Amino acid sequence: MLPRDLLADAFARVQEEVHVAVEGLTEDQLAHRLAPDANSIAWLVWHLLRVQDDHVAEVAGREQVWTAGGWAARFALPFDDSATGYGHSSADVAGVRASAELLTGYCDAVTEQTRDYLGTVQAEDLDRVVDERWDPPVTLAVRLVSVISDDLQHVGQAAFVRGVVERG
Repeated sequence: MLPRDLLADAFARVQEEVHVAVEGLTEDQLAHRLAPDANSIAWLVWHLLRVQDDHVAEVAGREQVWTAGGWAARFALPFDDSATGYGHSSADVAGVRASAELLTGYCDAVTEQTRDYLGTVQAEDLDRVVDERWDPPVTLAVRLVSVISDDLQHVGQAAFVRGVVERG
């Protein structure tokens, strides 16, 4: 198995888990917060997808699916199109309302662009430095694994909130 195939499999698993976390829920259930300042399922999923979209587009030298695919307009959120959720306030979290269909549609589009990009990645590309702002500088491999890690943490949180919502 090539490294790019392993990475593609990991991102496909994120996609599967996003679908499991949101499908069948209403917009109100997706927006439910377990505490006044807690993250909702909709925000968690939107955020993990925005980060994946942003980071993969950057290393691939492509436009984000969020803007290129018209997803920003479809979501119509009260943020700048560049927002990914970093630094969001409780009020910002409350501003993310979306249907399961919208979230999974964006997920599928982001995953497709990620898969397309990974199809071009050679093993030697993984050592390429993609971010010099850190010490040590971040390589492509580290960036992609970091995105997968972040995605899995957030989709796990979304699944937990779903369990509480369904029982409560």
